[in-house]
Amino acid sequence: MRYADPSANRDLLGNRTLLFIFICAFALVTLLQQILYGRNYIKRYFEFYEGPFEYNSTRCLELRHEILEVKVLSMVKQSELFDRWKSLQMCKWAMNISEANQFKSTLSRCCNAPAFLFTTQKNTPLGTKLKYEVDTSGIYHINQEIFRMFPKDMPYYRSQFKKCAVVGNGGILKNSRCGREINSADFVFRCNLPPISEKYTVDVGVKTDVVTVNPSIITERFHKLEKWRRPFYRVLQVYENASVLLPAFYNTRNTDVSIRVKYVLDDFESQQAVYYFHPQYLVNVSRYWLSLGVRAKRISTGLILATAALELCEEVHLFGFWAFPMNPSGLYITHHYYDNVKPRPGFHAMPSEIFNFLHLHSRGILRVHTGTCGCC
Repeated sequence: MRYADPSANRDLLGNRTLLFIFICAFALVTLLQQILYGRNYIKRYFEFYEGPFEYNSTRCLELRHEILEVKVLSMVKQSELFDRWKSLQMCKWAMNISEANQFKSTLSRCCNAPAFLFTTQKNTPLGTKLKYEVDTSGIYHINQEIFRMFPKDMPYYRSQFKKCAVVGNGGILKNSRCGREINSADFVFRCNLPPISEKYTVDVGVKTDVVTVNPSIITERFHKLEKWRRPFYRVLQVYENASVLLPAFYNTRNTDVSIRVKYVLDDFESQQAVYYFHPQYLVNVSRYWLSLGVRAKRISTGLILATAALELCEEVHLFGFWAFPMNPSGLYITHHYYDNVKPRPGFHAMPSEIFNFLHLHSRGILRVHTGTCGCC
């Protein structure tokens, strides 16, 4: 008979007990990490239910300072910038009237959209030798036929509109549900014939007052309007009575195809107005943003429209402006809200542009929308 050990079935600090102690210790360490490295978690949890902070609260002043203290984009990691921007979303946005007026005054001196955004009969008289924006050696002689296409004067004046929406095409708009808020604006700018069909309206709205057309779109999608023109006309009708804006005098290649747009709309007896950017306005806007660190072969159409809106509107809201492959929460997004086609590399400086917009938001000059739209 073998001797039976009475303690054989006991686990006196044996494997099971040690495993239990290890699990408890691991859980305790994890909890301490959450406390040490996520000190604001509980605070933010309750803030979520209390609602957003007031614009001038101490906490919001601190959060805006955290954005503004980053003078150049290379000063921080992208994730750090996202965290700071995400934290700022806890704050209500309000326009800082003194900051906004000072910024708009600067734009008035450098650029003057109410006088020079469009090429008009007033700012470009008959017989003018108009310099192209890029082809500085190129000159376009304003003859009678072209002169008649220009409006007599700018159709808009300074601070004409109470609230404007400038709608970019970024993937940040997808699932934003910002359509209603965009439609509620007094004036809406859109860039480069974006789709606004029923599939997208919840996120992007439908209201359009000015839509730009890049001549490359006409060249690639509509064969320079040298053949069938009705498909292009039908695309423009989606925007109803919106004015069409083109950079006809950006370079010599753009001129003929941009002028054909006017002929097409006239042939179809459309009521839509056709305007052309004044090349000197585009030069001045590019120089201004270069002085603020936006170094690019060409600034984006969105930045041009946002700059103009700051002079034409009392309050400017930006939608669909985001230049990163992830949203502020770190989730991957498509490049556009309607596709994931990337732009030609090195042409624009989109991250730098967005960085400047975040600064303007933090200063109360305009508002950048990057989340879902709600009541606040």
